[in-house]
This record gives sequence, structure tokens and C-alpha cells, in this order.
Amino acid sequence: MKKRDRPDDRRPQRRDTPQRGGGGGGASFWLYGSHAVGAALINPERKIRRLLATAEAAKGLAGNRPGIPVEPAERAEIDRLLPMGAVHQGVAALVEPLPAQGIEDVCRAASLGETGVVVVLDQVTDPHNVGAILRSAAAFGALAVVVPDRHAPEETGALAKAASGALERMPLVRVTNVVRALDTLKESGFWVAGLAADAPKTLAGAALSGRVALVLGAEGEGLRRLTREHCDHLVRLPMKGDMESLNVSNAAAVALYELARDG
Repeated sequence: MKKRDRPDDRRPQRRDTPQRGGGGGGASFWLYGSHAVGAALINPERKIRRLLATAEAAKGLAGNRPGIPVEPAERAEIDRLLPMGAVHQGVAALVEPLPAQGIEDVCRAASLGETGVVVVLDQVTDPHNVGAILRSAAAFGALAVVVPDRHAPEETGALAKAASGALERMPLVRVTNVVRALDTLKESGFWVAGLAADAPKTLAGAALSGRVALVLGAEGEGLRRLTREHCDHLVRLPMKGDMESLNVSNAAAVALYELARDG
């Protein structure tokens, strides 16, 4: 398939920027777990207010962020600060949300190369799924994960734990309108491919190249009608077993692998 022609230099008249949670404007929250906290400590964009660790866990944190003292704490003390059942591995950090990025920031990053993948989530609300998708997006070299400002989880410890450090490396971009964001990506030379179980062709069969926006719908419901209509292609994963579909995070991982393999 030919690459989408590059658009002219006209800028979109409306900027799709996040409404909350960026630039320190959102509420502080607790990150927990060695991977999530360790990645936050080496991310200069992440502002850290407090860092708590057991004596054993503190050994693995030495030297990660100068100027951030480690407060000694017992596991029971950390347990009381976090949601019930949180697996913190003896370490937690009170942090501010990362600075906000807009869809135009993603387009500018994409303009530096001829190829690139952006994952767009259409009302995927489970933080564990979004975290797992962030992890897969980072593993397969995607540029960003885009979510709606509403009907998507905020930055939380649970999301960061599921992302296993990827929240610090993979931009999670919030937009006020998914359809408008897709149009902006198209103007920047992206093919928009929506993953749907009833699609007429497989992702491999679509032979996508260049810049690709991979769109995945909500758990159970799939893509909304208007979102489907704004996709250049509807594609599916080849399912040969008895299962009709995959969990959205698993589907994202398989689809990202396919795009990376062909790239």
C-alpha cells in the first residue's frame, strides 16, 4: 500500500489538548512497585513529592534521583497509604501527573520519520488494560497512546503498575474528541486502521505502511460507529481457535507485533 501523501503545512484550527492531569495541575497520587517507581525516578519530567521504601527495597533505589530522600517505612505503613491489595514490593512514591501532551505533539514527533505507529483507544476504561497497552506500545516502538479525556482512566498507581514502567516512557495523550484526533492524524500522513472482529480483511492483509494509527475499541463493545466511519481501514486479527476475540490489551500486543514485523 502506498504511503499517505504528506499534507501541506496548514495547522489545525483547534488544538486537542488535555483538560486535566498535566503539568502538575492534577492531584498527586501514589505510584507503587519497583518497576513503576524506579522508572519514575529516572524520568526528569516526573515530579516526586515523597519516596517511601522498606530497608530492603531502598537498596535498589540508591542513586536514581539526587535530592529525593528515601523515607524509611515498614510494609504495613505503605499498605495504609495505598489501595487494598496493592502489590508495592516495599516501595511507593507520591508524584504529580506528567506534563500534558497534545495530538499535535504526536504529529510533530511523527514528522521526523517516514514510519511510525500511534495507538488510539476508543473508550477503553480498565486501567489494567490501558497500562498493559502502554507496555506493549513501548516494547514495539510506538510513538504514543491516545485516549479520550473522558471515558478513560486517569494516571493512577494501578495503571502505572500494569504498565511496568512504560507510563514514564510512552506518552499517554488525552484528547477531547477521538474522531477529531483521527482527522488530525490523517492530516499528518497517518493511515487510520480500526481493529474490528467483523472486518473484511486481516491486519496483515491490509499491507499498511508508513504512518499508522491503530484504533482499538472498548472492552466488549468495540469501536463506536462514528469512530469506525473515520477509519481508512477496518482490519481484524486471524482467529483460528474457538475464541471469537481477544482481550483488548492482548489484541493490541498482537497487532503492534504485526505492524513492527512488517516494518
